Amino acid sequence: MTKSRSLPIGESIDAFAADAPGYYSDGLVEVVRRTAVDRNSSPKPVTSTRHFCLRRNGDRLQVSHGMRPHDLGNELAGLLADELFAPGWLSGAEVFERVFTGVVKTTVDDPVEAWSLFYGNTLDRIRLQWSQEPREHCSSIDEIVPVYRRTSELVPEGRVLELGSCFGFLSMLLAERTNTEVIASDINAGTVELLRSMARRRGLSLGTLVCDGARVPLPDGAVDTVVAVHLLEHLEPQHGAAVLAEALRLARHKVVVAVPFETEPTMAYGHLRTFDPAALHALGLGTGHPFRTEEHHGGWLVLSRT
Repeated sequence: MTKSRSLPIGESIDAFAADAPGYYSDGLVEVVRRTAVDRNSSPKPVTSTRHFCLRRNGDRLQVSHGMRPHDLGNELAGLLADELFAPGWLSGAEVFERVFTGVVKTTVDDPVEAWSLFYGNTLDRIRLQWSQEPREHCSSIDEIVPVYRRTSELVPEGRVLELGSCFGFLSMLLAERTNTEVIASDINAGTVELLRSMARRRGLSLGTLVCDGARVPLPDGAVDTVVAVHLLEHLEPQHGAAVLAEALRLARHKVVVAVPFETEPTMAYGHLRTFDPAALHALGLGTGHPFRTEEHHGGWLVLSRT
């Protein structure tokens, strides 16, 4: 098997780095497209699922898969979580991120084309589901579309900042509206660079920032609305409170927060805490600002600055 470069553990992932066709390797995991696996010399599987096969290759984890270009999309997160992370075969947010990246990059040989398909397929599926109710056996796209749709309803025209934008699908959708200027921010520089590149390829005007949501390099009242959608569950309470205070500093009019309601944190996605209606209400009370809460595919906290 042809080897690609290796990353030291903890080094930021470069989404566009060139790898050998069908092969991804960093300091923690290897990911291979099944057609690229030498079946005669591959280690014996630890486990095999519908979409993935997990092996140990020396001191590294090796995940092989048979994903095809049309399979690329945000549903991949749900497949990895359900088949490898929820059963306990793999664990940890960093491992999840690296395996996810590896699967995308090994599905299509050119990394730019791979990520372009990932974004294009995901946005197309979001738009397809936008006017529909989630199906009984829903994918991760079906689960997030009502959240994005409700965010769009709550966010008026004007200048908008998204904290913890991750891949930035929500920021992209908001930026497509008329009279809406959007800044997407995330602490992960690689993810922000990926979003910036994909927005440019799609001809979309979108500002980006690399920063901690608790320390945003913008002046007071820099935007009309700040959104933090499915961010606070990834943060310890003290950090989350600092992010909320920063959002209130930056917003001229409104802060929109969305969280999932869970009984246990979903560790595969890096969740560190859970919320329920009472916890969300207490969070609003603690800000000292007018607020309201609601339930819609999770919980919502809408804070008013005016």
